[in-house]
Amino acid sequence: MFGDVIKNLRLSHNLNQVQLANDLNVSKQTISNWENNNILPSIEMLVKISYFFSVSTDVLLEIDQRKYLEITGLSDKQLSHLQALIDDIRISTS
Repeated sequence: MFGDVIKNLRLSHNLNQVQLANDLNVSKQTISNWENNNILPSIEMLVKISYFFSVSTDVLLEIDQRKYLEITGLSDKQLSHLQALIDDIRISTS
């Protein structure tokens, strides 16, 4: 559910509810209500949350569980190294 997604993202970024509320310019009660699935954010806030956590809105809404990395600004050589590392990790964990 949406509340679980938000809570997991918040905790993975080592934020408490007050810190996240301040970063998103909402109240701590709003964060608590989201995490307890009492209310859902507006579409505009959903987009703001997705930018803040660098995830797609599909991830927030549990439509798509794929994970993404922000790679903007990396050179082709750096991307090649990163892809090789990812491939190595996948092979070693299979």
